Amino acid sequence: MSSHNDWIDPLYLNELLTEEEKSIKKTAKDFCNSKLYPRVIQDNKDCFFDKKIYREFGALGFLGITINGYGASNASNVAYGLVAKEFETIDSSYRSAISVQSSLVIHPIFYFGSDEQKQNYLPDLIKGNLVGCFGLTESEAGSDPSSMKTNFKEEKNCFILNGTKNWITNAPIADIFIIWAINNEKNIQGFIIEKNTPGLSTSSIENKASLKISPTGQIILNNVKIPKENILPNTKGWKSVFSCLNNARYGIAWGVMGAAQSCWLIAKEYSENRIMFKKPLASKQLIQKKLAIMQTEIILGWSACLHAGRALDKNKDIKVAISMLKRNNCLKAIEIVREARDILGANGILEEYHIMRHLVNLETVKTYEGTEDIHALILGKFQTGIDAF
Repeated sequence: MSSHNDWIDPLYLNELLTEEEKSIKKTAKDFCNSKLYPRVIQDNKDCFFDKKIYREFGALGFLGITINGYGASNASNVAYGLVAKEFETIDSSYRSAISVQSSLVIHPIFYFGSDEQKQNYLPDLIKGNLVGCFGLTESEAGSDPSSMKTNFKEEKNCFILNGTKNWITNAPIADIFIIWAINNEKNIQGFIIEKNTPGLSTSSIENKASLKISPTGQIILNNVKIPKENILPNTKGWKSVFSCLNNARYGIAWGVMGAAQSCWLIAKEYSENRIMFKKPLASKQLIQKKLAIMQTEIILGWSACLHAGRALDKNKDIKVAISMLKRNNCLKAIEIVREARDILGANGILEEYHIMRHLVNLETVKTYEGTEDIHALILGKFQTGIDAF
């Protein structure tokens, strides 16, 4: 039996990837290291996201990566996860950028839109020529989206929308808005709204301490008239909304393992080079135990994501498993990053080590697309059959 010395991949997970998935992973890794890593510290300082970079994402096939047709890559769900993981290795904001475009904008148009809508919007969204956002969350309708106040009213030739969406990624830079609204009968419906539509406006949320690269804002809808052909005709109530959210949560579960792995490797290298009491810090039992726990949780989290991706590729219903992975991987990632910061001591808060930025980002990532408590209630209901919301 030959020895196995790959301490990053002791379970041989890379051997479970197809050649196409390995190629996509390498392309994503090379792009992130050459294009995103050199700019991440300055972009974070400046709270700046370059909208033009979406075209680079699109040129490499990263947007709507699982979609068949319209210029998309038609790759596996595992490939989508691998890309998310590589992007979040650099910063959660960059992974959010591809998650929103792919899972929350391209996904609903592809699955719930008309043929005409698909032809009109998908090619440019997949190329990154258009940037979209997903308007669901409101100030008093976050964990409980059914409490939303944004409403639509049907008239003879149009729909009229009123309301305000809050904490919307890409709202300040979006060309296309996927807006969810309810009518007086509490039926939910999705709409496509284009930038510069009269009555539609956005504002930026300033002074964020987390996800500073990601553009976040409000969407204000004031008697916005929507042509009837802009309704997503195949919307099936809340099931459609959660289809989008679960697709995004799946990407998050992969992504946070990228942030965790980045910080683990930084801590490992630092501990090997930092001399304390005339010995490398890595020679201490306590440090090696910390590194071992980090490695274990990352490998287990990645393994679970890989299994989930294969199940998705077989069209299995894994929405409960996605809640489990989103919840657990976010919590484990935060623990790992905190331990990494602890290993670096005071240096752990310096920008050039990246750890503190990952930590504050993950505090937000574990909140959006369902907090740990919301996902615990989903899992509890699945086990007991009792709704505890």
